[in-house]
Amino acid sequence: MQTLLQDVRYAIRLLVKKPGFTAVAVLTLALGIGANSSIFSVVNALLLRPLPFKDSDRLVMFWNRSPGLNVPQDWLSIAQYVDIKNQADGFEDVAIAVGGNFNLSNIDTPERVQGLRASSSLFPLLGIQPDFYVELTLRSGP
Repeated sequence: MQTLLQDVRYAIRLLVKKPGFTAVAVLTLALGIGANSSIFSVVNALLLRPLPFKDSDRLVMFWNRSPGLNVPQDWLSIAQYVDIKNQADGFEDVAIAVGGNFNLSNIDTPERVQGLRASSSLFPLLGIQPDFYVELTLRSGP
């Protein structure tokens, strides 16, 4: 233990003697630790931790690809969803969700929001109960 304390004192004296080297060493360590923490957080969230849904290891997501139009990932159309739902015997259930921008308005201030249009089977398929629901009504005219 005595030798360890002597080595620590010697290292501290050398680091104080050369502040430029100390700053570079501390900065390098800080960047390395920060980068490792960030990478681990992403890997943990995306790969290691399961999704917070019932039977999340059995969930499958379909995307539409159009390489000719330079679209690597797009939502399925309603017709594609109906085809998959009618022909997919290997799936317990099928649901669709399509993202978009919507106008949320009341009498005073309209607001543009991002959201999803989803089939009624989405929440039961995920095994979740929504805390609230929004009922949309369509009206014609201005």
